[in-house]
Amino acid sequence: MRIIPIPIFEHNYSYLIVDDKANEAAAVDPAEPQKVLAVLAQTGAKLTSILTTHHHQKHSVGNIELVLTKPNLAVYGADARIPELNYVCKHNEEFTVGTLKVRSFHTPSHTKGSVCYYVRDGNEMNEELEKAVFTGDTLLTGGCGKFIEGDAKDMYNVLYNILGQLPKDTKVYCGHECALNNLQFANTVDPNNQYLRKQLAYSQMNQVTVPSTLEDEFKYNPYLRLSETSIQQATNVTDPYEVMHMLRVLNDNYNNQSNGINGLSNGGMNGANRGNGVNGMNGVSNGVTNGMNGVSNGVNGMNGMNGVNGITVL
Repeated sequence: MRIIPIPIFEHNYSYLIVDDKANEAAAVDPAEPQKVLAVLAQTGAKLTSILTTHHHQKHSVGNIELVLTKPNLAVYGADARIPELNYVCKHNEEFTVGTLKVRSFHTPSHTKGSVCYYVRDGNEMNEELEKAVFTGDTLLTGGCGKFIEGDAKDMYNVLYNILGQLPKDTKVYCGHECALNNLQFANTVDPNNQYLRKQLAYSQMNQVTVPSTLEDEFKYNPYLRLSETSIQQATNVTDPYEVMHMLRVLNDNYNNQSNGINGLSNGGMNGANRGNGVNGMNGVSNGVTNGMNGVSNGVNGMNGMNGVNGITVL
């Protein structure tokens, strides 16, 4: 099994899963199909299926063009909002891509129709040599997706009772390159975690941080460490559902403040650079005002989803 991450848009990932034994491939969330097809051509494999984790446009919109380009593809998913969906996979259902075994897990919270795909490659003795799970916007490196169409209980069930039950050496391929931001937040609620500090340093030095493993995530992902004293103290609650909920609230506030500060800095500098004298000072003033507006409006801006443009906040 070969897994090829394909960066798309600003920070999304598509993936090609290639079974070299059968010379077949599956594309995961191929939202920019031309980039996926270019990589596919280099493998020489035949694309047979699309694995769609959820309906958000920056994960699913490429299905339309890809099916036109490669007819007869099996398009897997569990949400009627997914373009070109022709196979609604059941929870805990198994199917194949070449000789690879794929198991679909319904993982509602980020969206009601979110699915994670657990893929295994074995040998003639039926021993599983490689294991990977493609999690979309559910489990992210050092974090998890927003509870857009679910709640904290839903995400708890997904992370602990479904994904958390997979073998700990399973590689995790998430839908975004977001480790740096996630781990910077994690460091605010779990600052004495040596594993977190090590992974944070790694993410600061590397533009591509996928994959992690489930074992890694249980060491530094705060959403998988709800019983830890540091996480409970940071959230000021102990019930696991409430810890999950408060952790998400703190995470969202952290993201909003970070973006507001960036808006403040960029607005002020751009204003200063645009003009001299009075105009320059006006530019600074306007820049600062816009930056502060970025802070105050952060919740709406960050939590919103633009259905037309497919802009989704994790």
